[in-house]
Amino acid sequence: QVQLVESGGGLVQPGGSLRLSCAASGSRFSNYVMSWYRQAPGKQREWVGQITSGGTTFLTDSVKGRFTISRDNAKNTVYLQMDSLKFEDTGVYYCNVLWNGQEYWGKGTLVTVSS
Repeated sequence: QVQLVESGGGLVQPGGSLRLSCAASGSRFSNYVMSWYRQAPGKQREWVGQITSGGTTFLTDSVKGRFTISRDNAKNTVYLQMDSLKFEDTGVYYCNVLWNGQEYWGKGTLVTVSS
């Protein structure tokens, strides 16, 4: 069983920044491949990016150059640094892990980009 808790969402103006955090339970965090997803109002959930256990990151094209994923294994936490935010980045952001054949999700944190 893995529990994931996201935090750091909020209201931000276009061009602003936010850093989301996802705290995970479990003693094997350093082995987890952690992913971020988001769901905009009225749309399907979409993959944002991923960080491997070795720290390699992958990002969807729409956020490349603006978002960064990192992890702190000592804190069992993965981060999503979001810069140059756009209106279309609005949505609920979720972290996700697939571990031992089971997929786990957090409850999400809301990001609203608005002027």
